Amino acid sequence: MPFLILGIALILLAVVFYAILRWCYGKAFYFSDEKKKTDTRTSVDQVKDAFAHEPMMQLALELEQLPSEAVTIRSRDGLKLCGRYYHISDSNRLEILFHGWRSNALRDACGGAKIARDVGYNLLIVDQRSHGKSDGNTITFGIKERYDCLDWVNYAVERFGPDIRILLGGVSMGAATVLMASALKLPSNVKGITADCGYSSPEAIIRKVCRDMGISDRLGYPFVRMSARLLGRFSLKDGGAVEAVKHAKIPIMIMHGEEDDFVPFSMAGEIYDAIASEKKFLAIPKAGHGLAYFYDTETYTREVAAFKESCFNR
Repeated sequence: MPFLILGIALILLAVVFYAILRWCYGKAFYFSDEKKKTDTRTSVDQVKDAFAHEPMMQLALELEQLPSEAVTIRSRDGLKLCGRYYHISDSNRLEILFHGWRSNALRDACGGAKIARDVGYNLLIVDQRSHGKSDGNTITFGIKERYDCLDWVNYAVERFGPDIRILLGGVSMGAATVLMASALKLPSNVKGITADCGYSSPEAIIRKVCRDMGISDRLGYPFVRMSARLLGRFSLKDGGAVEAVKHAKIPIMIMHGEEDDFVPFSMAGEIYDAIASEKKFLAIPKAGHGLAYFYDTETYTREVAAFKESCFNR
Protein backbone atom coordinates (compact mmCIF):
# COMPACT_ATOMS: atom_id res chain seq x y z
CA MET A 1 0.00 0.00 0.00
CA PRO A 2 2.71 2.57 0.84
CA PHE A 3 4.39 1.84 -2.51
CA LEU A 4 1.08 2.39 -4.33
CA ILE A 5 0.60 5.76 -2.61
CA LEU A 6 4.19 6.71 -3.41
CA GLY A 7 3.72 5.69 -7.04
CA ILE A 8 0.53 7.73 -7.39
CA ALA A 9 2.23 10.71 -5.74
CA LEU A 10 5.16 10.51 -8.16
CA ILE A 11 2.84 10.28 -11.15
CA LEU A 12 0.87 13.31 -9.95
CA LEU A 13 4.12 15.19 -9.36
CA ALA A 14 5.30 14.36 -12.87
CA VAL A 15 1.98 15.49 -14.36
CA VAL A 16 2.15 18.79 -12.48
CA PHE A 17 5.79 19.29 -13.49
CA TYR A 18 4.97 18.66 -17.15
CA ALA A 19 1.95 20.97 -16.98
CA ILE A 20 4.17 23.77 -15.61
CA LEU A 21 6.70 23.21 -18.39
CA ARG A 22 3.94 23.28 -21.03
CA TRP A 23 2.57 26.53 -19.58
CA CYS A 24 6.02 28.15 -19.56
CA TYR A 25 6.72 26.97 -23.10
CA GLY A 26 3.37 28.28 -24.31
CA LYS A 27 3.87 31.68 -22.69
CA ALA A 28 7.43 32.24 -23.85
CA PHE A 29 8.18 30.26 -27.00
CA TYR A 30 5.15 28.72 -28.69
CA PHE A 31 3.34 30.74 -31.37
CA SER A 32 0.32 28.98 -32.85
CA ASP A 33 -0.38 28.98 -36.59
CA GLU A 34 -3.58 30.94 -35.99
CA LYS A 35 -1.95 33.69 -33.93
CA LYS A 36 1.17 34.08 -36.07
CA LYS A 37 -0.89 34.97 -39.14
CA THR A 38 -1.90 38.31 -37.60
CA ASP A 39 -2.40 40.88 -40.35
CA THR A 40 -0.69 44.27 -40.34
CA ARG A 41 -3.69 46.30 -39.20
CA THR A 42 -4.47 43.99 -36.29
CA SER A 43 -0.80 43.94 -35.29
CA VAL A 44 -0.58 47.73 -35.22
CA ASP A 45 -3.82 47.90 -33.25
CA GLN A 46 -2.05 46.00 -30.47
CA VAL A 47 0.11 49.11 -29.98
CA LYS A 48 -1.90 51.04 -27.38
CA ASP A 49 0.24 54.19 -27.49
CA ALA A 50 -2.10 56.83 -28.94
CA PHE A 51 0.76 59.12 -29.94
CA ALA A 52 2.43 56.51 -32.15
CA HIS A 53 -0.55 54.45 -33.31
CA GLU A 54 -1.86 56.42 -36.27
CA PRO A 55 1.55 57.32 -37.78
CA MET A 56 2.59 53.68 -37.44
CA MET A 57 -0.63 52.45 -39.01
CA GLN A 58 -0.20 54.80 -41.96
CA LEU A 59 3.42 53.77 -42.60
CA ALA A 60 2.78 50.04 -42.10
CA LEU A 61 -0.20 49.93 -44.47
CA GLU A 62 1.69 52.05 -47.01
CA LEU A 63 4.58 49.56 -46.87
CA GLU A 64 2.18 46.64 -47.22
CA GLN A 65 0.68 48.14 -50.38
CA LEU A 66 3.97 48.93 -52.12
CA PRO A 67 5.01 46.57 -54.93
CA SER A 68 7.16 43.78 -53.55
CA GLU A 69 8.43 40.33 -54.46
CA ALA A 70 7.73 37.34 -52.23
CA VAL A 71 10.99 35.52 -51.51
CA THR A 72 11.81 32.35 -49.57
CA ILE A 73 14.85 30.52 -48.27
CA ARG A 74 15.35 27.27 -46.38
CA SER A 75 16.86 27.49 -42.90
CA ARG A 76 19.66 25.16 -41.89
CA ASP A 77 17.16 23.15 -39.81
CA GLY A 78 14.72 22.80 -42.70
CA LEU A 79 12.17 25.59 -42.17
CA LYS A 80 10.84 27.64 -45.06
CA LEU A 81 11.50 31.30 -44.23
CA CYS A 82 9.60 34.03 -46.06
CA GLY A 83 10.19 37.68 -46.79
CA ARG A 84 9.38 40.60 -49.05
CA TYR A 85 11.92 42.24 -51.34
CA TYR A 86 11.34 45.88 -52.28
CA HIS A 87 13.33 47.14 -55.25
CA ILE A 88 13.66 50.86 -54.55
CA SER A 89 16.54 51.71 -56.90
CA ASP A 90 19.26 50.14 -59.03
CA SER A 91 21.90 50.75 -56.35
CA ASN A 92 23.99 48.00 -54.77
CA ARG A 93 22.72 48.89 -51.28
CA LEU A 94 20.39 46.57 -49.43
CA GLU A 95 18.98 46.64 -45.92
CA ILE A 96 17.61 43.47 -44.31
CA LEU A 97 15.12 44.13 -41.49
CA PHE A 98 14.00 41.82 -38.68
CA HIS A 99 10.92 42.22 -36.46
CA GLY A 100 10.28 41.44 -32.82
CA TRP A 101 8.75 38.71 -30.66
CA ARG A 102 5.20 37.74 -31.72
CA SER A 103 5.07 40.85 -33.87
CA ASN A 104 4.52 41.72 -37.50
CA ALA A 105 7.30 42.37 -40.02
CA LEU A 106 5.69 45.42 -41.61
CA ARG A 107 4.66 46.96 -38.29
CA ASP A 108 8.13 46.81 -36.77
CA ALA A 109 9.96 47.66 -39.99
CA CYS A 110 7.84 50.58 -41.15
CA GLY A 111 10.01 53.32 -39.63
CA GLY A 112 13.33 51.88 -40.72
CA ALA A 113 11.91 51.10 -44.14
CA LYS A 114 10.79 54.71 -44.58
CA ILE A 115 14.33 55.93 -43.90
CA ALA A 116 15.75 53.44 -46.40
CA ARG A 117 13.18 54.22 -49.07
CA ASP A 118 13.77 57.97 -48.82
CA VAL A 119 17.47 57.57 -49.55
CA GLY A 120 17.10 54.82 -52.15
CA TYR A 121 18.22 51.63 -50.39
CA ASN A 122 16.60 48.38 -51.46
CA LEU A 123 14.81 46.43 -48.74
CA LEU A 124 14.40 42.83 -47.68
CA ILE A 125 11.87 42.56 -44.84
CA VAL A 126 11.61 39.07 -43.42
CA ASP A 127 9.13 37.09 -41.36
CA GLN A 128 11.21 35.57 -38.60
CA ARG A 129 10.85 31.83 -38.02
CA SER A 130 7.49 30.99 -36.43
CA HIS A 131 6.00 34.32 -37.55
CA GLY A 132 3.92 35.44 -40.50
CA LYS A 133 4.30 33.13 -43.49
CA SER A 134 7.49 31.48 -42.23
CA ASP A 135 7.45 27.91 -40.94
CA GLY A 136 7.74 26.88 -37.32
CA ASN A 137 5.99 27.47 -34.02
CA THR A 138 8.92 27.84 -31.62
CA ILE A 139 10.46 31.27 -31.06
CA THR A 140 14.02 31.03 -29.72
CA PHE A 141 14.71 34.67 -28.77
CA GLY A 142 17.56 34.99 -31.27
CA ILE A 143 19.31 31.69 -30.51
CA LYS A 144 18.38 30.11 -33.85
CA GLU A 145 17.19 33.32 -35.50
CA ARG A 146 20.79 34.64 -35.68
CA TYR A 147 21.65 31.78 -38.06
CA ASP A 148 18.53 32.59 -40.10
CA CYS A 149 19.93 36.12 -40.35
CA LEU A 150 23.20 34.74 -41.74
CA ASP A 151 21.22 32.59 -44.18
CA TRP A 152 19.34 35.67 -45.44
CA VAL A 153 22.65 37.48 -45.90
CA ASN A 154 24.06 34.57 -47.90
CA TYR A 155 20.88 34.51 -50.00
CA ALA A 156 21.31 38.22 -50.78
CA VAL A 157 24.95 37.83 -51.77
CA GLU A 158 24.14 34.87 -54.01
CA ARG A 159 21.21 36.64 -55.62
CA PHE A 160 22.60 40.16 -56.04
CA GLY A 161 26.28 39.37 -56.51
CA PRO A 162 29.57 40.01 -54.71
CA ASP A 163 29.29 43.80 -54.99
CA ILE A 164 26.11 44.01 -52.90
CA ARG A 165 26.48 46.09 -49.73
CA ILE A 166 24.25 45.05 -46.85
CA LEU A 167 23.02 46.59 -43.63
CA LEU A 168 21.24 44.57 -40.95
CA GLY A 169 18.52 46.16 -38.84
CA GLY A 170 16.06 44.99 -36.23
CA VAL A 171 13.57 45.99 -33.55
CA SER A 172 13.24 44.27 -30.15
CA MET A 173 13.89 40.54 -30.71
CA GLY A 174 14.89 41.50 -34.25
CA ALA A 175 17.52 43.82 -32.77
CA ALA A 176 18.76 41.01 -30.52
CA THR A 177 18.86 38.74 -33.58
CA VAL A 178 21.12 41.00 -35.65
CA LEU A 179 23.31 41.81 -32.64
CA MET A 180 23.76 38.12 -31.90
CA ALA A 181 24.55 37.55 -35.59
CA SER A 182 27.42 40.06 -35.31
CA ALA A 183 29.57 37.35 -33.70
CA LEU A 184 29.08 34.97 -36.64
CA LYS A 185 31.29 34.84 -39.73
CA LEU A 186 29.34 37.38 -41.73
CA PRO A 187 30.44 38.02 -45.32
CA SER A 188 32.38 41.24 -45.87
CA ASN A 189 29.32 42.51 -47.77
CA VAL A 190 27.71 43.31 -44.39
CA LYS A 191 28.74 46.88 -43.58
CA GLY A 192 26.85 47.69 -40.38
CA ILE A 193 24.04 46.98 -37.93
CA THR A 194 21.27 49.11 -36.45
CA ALA A 195 19.50 47.72 -33.39
CA ASP A 196 16.43 49.36 -31.87
CA CYS A 197 15.41 48.37 -28.29
CA GLY A 198 17.17 45.01 -28.26
CA TYR A 199 17.60 43.02 -25.04
CA SER A 200 20.94 42.08 -23.53
CA SER A 201 20.27 38.33 -23.45
CA PRO A 202 17.34 35.89 -23.62
CA GLU A 203 17.87 35.02 -19.96
CA ALA A 204 17.82 38.67 -18.86
CA ILE A 205 14.60 39.56 -20.67
CA ILE A 206 12.81 36.38 -19.55
CA ARG A 207 13.80 37.01 -15.93
CA LYS A 208 12.48 40.56 -16.26
CA VAL A 209 9.15 39.36 -17.70
CA CYS A 210 8.84 36.82 -14.86
CA ARG A 211 9.13 39.68 -12.36
CA ASP A 212 6.59 41.73 -14.33
CA MET A 213 4.15 38.80 -13.97
CA GLY A 214 4.66 38.74 -10.22
CA ILE A 215 6.69 35.52 -10.36
CA SER A 216 10.08 35.30 -8.67
CA ASP A 217 12.62 34.96 -11.47
CA ARG A 218 14.62 32.60 -9.25
CA LEU A 219 11.61 30.30 -9.20
CA GLY A 220 10.18 30.94 -12.67
CA TYR A 221 13.26 31.13 -14.89
CA PRO A 222 14.50 27.55 -14.28
CA PHE A 223 11.14 26.19 -15.48
CA VAL A 224 11.23 28.41 -18.58
CA ARG A 225 14.79 27.30 -19.31
CA MET A 226 13.84 23.65 -18.93
CA SER A 227 10.82 24.08 -21.18
CA ALA A 228 13.08 25.56 -23.87
CA ARG A 229 15.45 22.62 -23.59
CA LEU A 230 12.92 19.79 -23.31
CA LEU A 231 10.06 21.06 -25.49
CA GLY A 232 11.76 23.58 -27.80
CA ARG A 233 15.03 21.65 -28.20
CA PHE A 234 17.30 24.67 -27.68
CA SER A 235 19.26 26.25 -24.84
CA LEU A 236 18.76 29.80 -23.63
CA LYS A 237 22.41 29.78 -22.60
CA ASP A 238 23.60 29.52 -26.21
CA GLY A 239 23.68 33.23 -27.00
CA GLY A 240 23.08 36.82 -26.04
CA ALA A 241 23.64 40.28 -27.51
CA VAL A 242 26.13 41.47 -24.90
CA GLU A 243 28.40 38.48 -25.39
CA ALA A 244 28.05 38.62 -29.18
CA VAL A 245 28.99 42.27 -29.68
CA LYS A 246 32.25 41.72 -27.80
CA HIS A 247 33.37 40.00 -31.01
CA ALA A 248 31.79 42.43 -33.51
CA LYS A 249 33.97 43.76 -36.32
CA ILE A 250 31.47 46.04 -38.08
CA PRO A 251 29.91 49.34 -36.90
CA ILE A 252 26.85 49.04 -34.66
CA MET A 253 24.26 51.67 -33.77
CA ILE A 254 22.05 51.21 -30.71
CA MET A 255 18.71 53.08 -30.51
CA HIS A 256 16.37 52.89 -27.52
CA GLY A 257 13.40 54.74 -26.07
CA GLU A 258 14.06 56.02 -22.55
CA GLU A 259 10.56 55.06 -21.36
CA ASP A 260 10.65 51.49 -22.65
CA ASP A 261 8.77 49.41 -20.07
CA PHE A 262 9.27 46.07 -21.82
CA VAL A 263 12.98 45.97 -22.65
CA PRO A 264 14.59 48.21 -20.01
CA PHE A 265 16.58 51.18 -21.29
CA SER A 266 19.48 50.03 -19.12
CA MET A 267 19.96 47.02 -21.40
CA ALA A 268 20.89 49.39 -24.24
CA GLY A 269 23.75 50.69 -22.12
CA GLU A 270 24.93 47.17 -21.32
CA ILE A 271 25.03 46.28 -25.00
CA TYR A 272 26.67 49.55 -26.07
CA ASP A 273 29.42 49.28 -23.46
CA ALA A 274 30.27 45.76 -24.67
CA ILE A 275 30.57 46.58 -28.38
CA ALA A 276 34.11 45.98 -29.60
CA SER A 277 33.73 47.72 -32.97
CA GLU A 278 32.87 51.27 -34.02
CA LYS A 279 29.63 52.26 -32.31
CA LYS A 280 26.96 54.91 -31.89
CA PHE A 281 24.14 55.40 -29.36
CA LEU A 282 20.82 57.21 -29.74
CA ALA A 283 18.43 57.65 -26.81
CA ILE A 284 14.95 59.03 -27.49
CA PRO A 285 13.20 60.65 -24.48
CA LYS A 286 9.62 59.62 -23.63
CA ALA A 287 9.54 56.80 -26.20
CA GLY A 288 8.15 53.40 -25.24
CA HIS A 289 9.07 49.99 -26.60
CA GLY A 290 9.76 50.05 -30.34
CA LEU A 291 8.39 53.60 -30.66
CA ALA A 292 11.57 55.71 -30.76
CA TYR A 293 11.10 56.56 -34.45
CA PHE A 294 7.65 58.01 -33.82
CA TYR A 295 8.51 60.07 -30.73
CA ASP A 296 11.27 62.03 -32.45
CA THR A 297 11.11 61.19 -36.13
CA GLU A 298 13.37 64.07 -37.17
CA THR A 299 16.26 63.21 -34.84
CA TYR A 300 15.88 59.46 -35.33
CA THR A 301 15.85 59.80 -39.13
CA ARG A 302 18.79 62.19 -39.24
CA GLU A 303 21.03 60.17 -36.93
CA VAL A 304 20.16 56.72 -38.28
CA ALA A 305 20.40 57.83 -41.92
CA ALA A 306 23.83 59.40 -41.27
CA PHE A 307 25.06 56.21 -39.61
CA LYS A 308 23.82 54.03 -42.46
CA GLU A 309 25.43 56.29 -45.04
CA SER A 310 28.76 56.14 -43.20
CA CYS A 311 28.57 52.35 -43.13
CA PHE A 312 27.84 52.08 -46.84
CA ASN A 313 30.69 54.47 -47.63
CA ARG A 314 33.29 52.53 -45.69
